[in-house]
Amino acid sequence: MKNIKDIQSQPDHRQIAIDKVGVKDIRYPIVVLDKKNKFQHTIGSVNMYVALPHHFKGTHMSRFVEILNEHRGEITVQNFPEILAKMKARFNAETAHMEVEFPYFIEKAAPVSKAKGLMEYKCRFAGSLSAKKDFILEVSVPVTTLCPCSKEISRRGAHNQRGTVKVALRFHGFVWIEDIIKAVENSASSPVYSLLKRPDEKFVTEHAYDNPRFVEDVVREIASRLNKIKAVTWFSIEAENWESIHNHSAYAYLERKAKG
Repeated sequence: MKNIKDIQSQPDHRQIAIDKVGVKDIRYPIVVLDKKNKFQHTIGSVNMYVALPHHFKGTHMSRFVEILNEHRGEITVQNFPEILAKMKARFNAETAHMEVEFPYFIEKAAPVSKAKGLMEYKCRFAGSLSAKKDFILEVSVPVTTLCPCSKEISRRGAHNQRGTVKVALRFHGFVWIEDIIKAVENSASSPVYSLLKRPDEKFVTEHAYDNPRFVEDVVREIASRLNKIKAVTWFSIEAENWESIHNHSAYAYLERKAKG
């Protein structure tokens, strides 16, 4: 309507540009590629931002939702650059950013009974487009670790605990979420399962005892495995153990360019 003022497009005289302006925490259905089932439908929490030049008072927030609606259920690794390019063009912005956090589910069988249950993994896509494009995949994986020191000094048993490993990576082409999860779980004392029978509990307990890991061991083991994935160009690894006999967490972090 011609008579309604466009306040956002009016000039601002403070001469201060804003790095990111946009909308946060839009709950939206998305599609993620699934190694076993081809596609997985899940719900994402979407953040969308653009850079705002110093001479504009504000931005048109409704345009973010319009762009999202143009890609109903089709927010994937493949079309991330297309969405970012559309944001840049629609807002006439130098830089566009989008982040999508979502739960990803994998059916996992128990090691002995083969009882099946769904495991949830928290994942995140983060992309930006300016003169260059950038895309990072993040995956958080729950694990079990058993303390090598406790095993060495104790005559009976060893303390173990659940922890979380967060892996972020850049890559060429494509990387399966499942392959990253496998690299993490194989680097811990034991994977975590959603459903275990008594024979499974015995197996998992003994398997962890045979594979003691400090957080330092975990991040180094994962780094070694990621270096063997040719598509990966950069990664960061963050491991935190919620210690079972201490009033603190154990933590390790590393960041590297990949050798693959």
